[in-house]
Amino acid sequence: MNILLVDDHAIVRAGLGRMLMMTPGTQVFEAATGRDGLAIARANTLDLVILDLNLPELGGIELVARHRQIGATPILVLSMHADPLYVARALNAGAQGYVSKNASPDELLLAIRKVAAGERYVEQAIAQELVTQAYVPATTLAQLAPRDLEILRHLAAGRSLSEIADILGLGYKTIANNCSLIKSKLGVVRTADLLRIALEAGLS
Repeated sequence: MNILLVDDHAIVRAGLGRMLMMTPGTQVFEAATGRDGLAIARANTLDLVILDLNLPELGGIELVARHRQIGATPILVLSMHADPLYVARALNAGAQGYVSKNASPDELLLAIRKVAAGERYVEQAIAQELVTQAYVPATTLAQLAPRDLEILRHLAAGRSLSEIADILGLGYKTIANNCSLIKSKLGVVRTADLLRIALEAGLS
């Protein structure tokens, strides 16, 4: 089985690669950026793509959609984000599975087997939250400045704060501070809440 790992952390790629290579007949390709991952996918026949959401050059959600344009290779997202909104967005973009980096090795291997076989798999704890969590509708965005709305649009597109900072030509701390101000204006406490509001408002 040919598997592509796309993650910007070398230690993650190395550890996961060693685990995958324990299965006979497995070949592992590695990429540190979304663009490199796409190049490898175009040049090779793959059975599975495992990718992170926080990637340089190309956000993970966009990368999922680009892979879908290339072909039907199953995609498993392995991300630090466990919020159901990230999961729903990844699945809507075309991923077949989603596991957080807090999952056990056994559950990760189960997800890999199922997704590679053409099935869907979402980490059990996240799947339960997807079923039970109800979101309060967003109120109003009228109080936000144009720059605030621009940041929300990038969040809804699946971009990280560092990626937004690069796109807008600002420092990471400036974007982080802006996000804190937006949270205060909207009465929320988490960046995931900003993402929810952006998606509900159709800002993606």
